[in-house]
Amino acid sequence: MEDTTVDTVVNAPPTAVRRPLPALLALALAVSLTACDHSSPAPPPTVPATAQTSAPANTGTELLPATSFADGLGPWALYGTDAAPRTADGATCVDLPGGTTNPWDVGLTYNGLGIDASAAYHLALTASAAPATTVRVVVGEATGAYRTATELFAPLTPTAQPTEHDFTAAIALSATDGDVGQVAIQLGSATPFTFCISEASVTTRDSMPTAASDAPAVRVNQVGYLTHAAKAATVVTDAADPLPWTLDLGGMTVARGTTEPRGTDPSAGLAVHTVDLSAVTTPGTGYTLTVDGASSDTFAIGDDLYRAMRVDALSFFYPQRSGVAIDGAVAGDAYARPAGHADVGPDQGDGAVACLPAGALTVDGKDLYDGWTCEGTIDVTGGWYDAGDHGKYVVNGGIAVGQLMSTYERALHAPTGDAGALGDGTLRVPEHGDGVPDVLSEARWELEWMLTMQVPAGKDLAGMVHHKVHDDSWTGIPLLPSDDDRTRYVHRPSTAATLNLAAVAAQGARLFEPFDAAFAARLLKAARTAWAAAAAHPDLYAPNTNLHPSPGGGPYDDTELDDERYWAAVELFLTTGEDAFADALTTNPYHVGGTSEAFGPAAFDWGHVAAYARTQLATVPNALPVLAEVRRSVVDAAEATLARQATQPFGTAYVPDGGRYDWGSNGLLLNNLAVLVAAYDLGGEDRFRQGVLTGLDHLLGRNAMGISYVTGHGTRFAQNQHSRWYAAQADPSLPHPPAGTVSGGPNSDVPDPVSSSLAGCAPQRCYVDDIGAWGVNELTINWNSALAYVVSFAADQGAAGPA
Repeated sequence: MEDTTVDTVVNAPPTAVRRPLPALLALALAVSLTACDHSSPAPPPTVPATAQTSAPANTGTELLPATSFADGLGPWALYGTDAAPRTADGATCVDLPGGTTNPWDVGLTYNGLGIDASAAYHLALTASAAPATTVRVVVGEATGAYRTATELFAPLTPTAQPTEHDFTAAIALSATDGDVGQVAIQLGSATPFTFCISEASVTTRDSMPTAASDAPAVRVNQVGYLTHAAKAATVVTDAADPLPWTLDLGGMTVARGTTEPRGTDPSAGLAVHTVDLSAVTTPGTGYTLTVDGASSDTFAIGDDLYRAMRVDALSFFYPQRSGVAIDGAVAGDAYARPAGHADVGPDQGDGAVACLPAGALTVDGKDLYDGWTCEGTIDVTGGWYDAGDHGKYVVNGGIAVGQLMSTYERALHAPTGDAGALGDGTLRVPEHGDGVPDVLSEARWELEWMLTMQVPAGKDLAGMVHHKVHDDSWTGIPLLPSDDDRTRYVHRPSTAATLNLAAVAAQGARLFEPFDAAFAARLLKAARTAWAAAAAHPDLYAPNTNLHPSPGGGPYDDTELDDERYWAAVELFLTTGEDAFADALTTNPYHVGGTSEAFGPAAFDWGHVAAYARTQLATVPNALPVLAEVRRSVVDAAEATLARQATQPFGTAYVPDGGRYDWGSNGLLLNNLAVLVAAYDLGGEDRFRQGVLTGLDHLLGRNAMGISYVTGHGTRFAQNQHSRWYAAQADPSLPHPPAGTVSGGPNSDVPDPVSSSLAGCAPQRCYVDDIGAWGVNELTINWNSALAYVVSFAADQGAAGPA
């Protein structure tokens, strides 16, 4: 892997900076300090955004000579500004005038930090910024190449609060000579703000927190609970009677009560009690809940717990881009890599990909594609890698890019939406300063690729959309996209892929129209063409290529397409308002009163999109005459989800019929929560809002594994998701998945060689955080789009409280 270090610095002059960051990076990158492959533990030195809000249990020696700023800067130096620091109320503050280009143009530094490579450390500070401002914090070299030991982006608010970060040093730093170590809080900003700091600390750790199976018996949301939200915990205990509990903060008991016995939870295979902490509304970090001598992980109560996670979840997509080099100055040093599949050896690029040869996937003498192939080559450069492999799939890309656009569209229309939080300069993407909301810039990368997959006029199957492009056989782990030397093929068009393009291109047309009318028109033309082509070829199905021993990619096969037709008709109607599309959606079997049920215990996924289409129809403004019925159906579905959730001692909103967890259970959970979001947006009834937040509690630690399934957020988080290039477990020179990556989660089928040893497991416990456990621990764009949508909603709640 190439050297991906980037400047961390600095009190060096600007000419020493080798790779400048974008001017608004400090505002854009917010990380808190405080299904596709379907084939095949080092400490986390490269997760740049471990959002720890809890004090470590095994901190050791303090490495800074002074930790308090009550009497001034002490051994720290302020550079890049003439503003004079002032000290009051236990903190040192400085009024920064703004107007700088780079984050490192102004900063506060301590030089002389000595640390050992691969050793574990704990960084903590208590600071504030008014107005709220994201700052970059770096531990690295003070001179020379400015190599980085760790970095993170801290969203500071006007209220000072402790924020914390655990890291394993990627390099050794000296306290006295040579590679002198430095802690730098980079304060450069285009806009003025006041920065205050009261404490800073770097201490040794015995070990890093890991996603261990020996989680405490008291399970909580490891990130924390919004001030005005339900707060519940689950206790693993065989006790038959209620148990006393205490809630402590800073060594003081702030609340006490007794648990509620809930018996054995069959989804977890554990006897449990629950605790209701909802009455506690005092903000703070470092809360612990103790029951029968067992204490929980520490957690926070506050108004702004999900803003950083929103940025992380949405910024996940940039490092997934194909066909372009990933800039470490944007994505983080560890995630810089050469362009993948960009026609530069050794990888087989996507600039001129042939169609799959006839007979290439033959099983028992039958060609799965019935002899199909095509002449010439196709330029399918761009798009997102779908998951842990190097394939790109239209049907999974469709639901993923649709949800990203819906995250922005919700911000435009929902009562608690905040479009400014998703605007230009808010995410870790390179397209800053163009006036286009970053989430739409990211969505465009995928939409542009999907357009390349549409068969042009004059060709056989014109207007249809190729189903996928991927390697001719499975590759191993680890493997950077730029090192993939397998031959790649474009697969036959499918009706499902064509309807996916019709849906998301129509949605994109209305959202991009204010920013790029020409692109919007191109999208709408492609959507209409795809709609007509799908009508002409209504049953061109993608085969189950998994029947072949090494197909090289996932099948995404689907033979029930009325739901895709419903989705495409809905989006085309929402964009055009035309009667033809209104007629198509109201006569579809999945419409209200139709013969097919849109909602169920698992609301929607890539292959079952009717519920997603219904929530779009209900929440995006339109003039459908039966709109009231549509909205009522969404609320009714949300009520059913709440009723199922109420039966669950761990608070999950995913309660499948028969009890078995499916592949990507975390994605299914999140999409159930998305239905609750829609119901809340429609009527503002707080029980739906609380249901969403309780479901996030389950995802973030209140579960049978006691793990946060979102990398970088919580005390013990998944970090070894199945991936060929986020592969630190297989190759320590490669990174773990970036912060904000959600694991697919428990799967009762435990289909891979690693998780298969869990056969017979209780559904919630059919999980292992291992890179080889592709059946339970993969990452995918569609699961992360679901996370982004729900967490963006949660971030919008915060201080507003219940409606």
